[in-house]
Amino acid sequence: MLNPLGFLKQKISPSYLAVDIGTTSVKLVEVRRGKQLPEVTNYGILESSGHLLRANKVLQTSNLKIFEDEAAELLKLLIRETKVQARDALASLASFSVFMTVLDFPEMEGGEVEKTMVFQARQYIPLPISEVAIDWLKVGEFEDQKGQRRQQILLISVPQEQIKKYQKIFLAAGLRLSALELESLSVVRALAGNDPTPTIIIDIGSRSTNISLTEKSQLKFNVQTDFAGASLTQALATSLSINPLRAEELKKERGILTTGPSYELSTIMLPFLDAIINEVKKAQFSYQSQFPGAAKMERVIVTGGGANLLGVEKYFQTELGLPVVKAAPFSRFEYPAVMEPLVPELNPHMSVVLGLALREFA
Repeated sequence: MLNPLGFLKQKISPSYLAVDIGTTSVKLVEVRRGKQLPEVTNYGILESSGHLLRANKVLQTSNLKIFEDEAAELLKLLIRETKVQARDALASLASFSVFMTVLDFPEMEGGEVEKTMVFQARQYIPLPISEVAIDWLKVGEFEDQKGQRRQQILLISVPQEQIKKYQKIFLAAGLRLSALELESLSVVRALAGNDPTPTIIIDIGSRSTNISLTEKSQLKFNVQTDFAGASLTQALATSLSINPLRAEELKKERGILTTGPSYELSTIMLPFLDAIINEVKKAQFSYQSQFPGAAKMERVIVTGGGANLLGVEKYFQTELGLPVVKAAPFSRFEYPAVMEPLVPELNPHMSVVLGLALREFA
């Protein structure tokens, strides 16, 4: 898989530090070459619960706001507590902070593609071209009705202002930002690997859910929705008239079980999971419309904190009619034996940051 957003890429040290700044948490992992697989030597997760009590208490939002001072402080604290050694870092970019669209053109040489994409970017990107960094990735090809070969290109752009904010955060934390990558690409690398199976990856975060469709280990289509883990927590808090922190505990303890004593609790949360499922179905329809010759999706991988919700795999499998499994990115790494009991719980939380680290071992 190609690595778009390589505008900051440079050679960094043999030990790699990957950082994922989400809407309510900061995660990092330090990785080096192992005997057979990359080896995780250090990791950390620092999550803020303030967003449960105040809706605006987040690190970044879907309208491109990122609170640099708060993010830098959390990152500094995490670095101090984990005692990571590397100072060159890779970082992920949330899908909602990036503009993406799929364009199709006649088959052409690389130089012609570059000229065409720069021209097309001016028409599609909602900001002056001087204010964004752009990159692109070939995601498909087909033959039109006239028998002409055409290629489909995923155009990606990031506001320069957003890049500068990330640079400021990492500088304040005492790190050198060496590369930025779209989190969807990191997740696909971590979870699809070299498996060509057409796959839907549902990344359920705290404030947003990202839906990626992949084929032949390549990101083909990506959408995002604001229905996410916090939606379920807030629904419980409102319906039961309880503190959001207690609602979060209940959600984690009981999950969604469609039978037994927890069934009534589940009925409060199911409409929000149904909303995510509807977004997945719409993404499938849009994908098939945009890529008429594409293979049908054959499986679903759930990741993000929401993937640890008890019963979510079974419910999604019933509603989507596809096999559903929980993310297991640590299977692609070596790690200390002491971590083994923690890995099942950690797996969905660490997909982005582990996939980001893997780019240096491709």
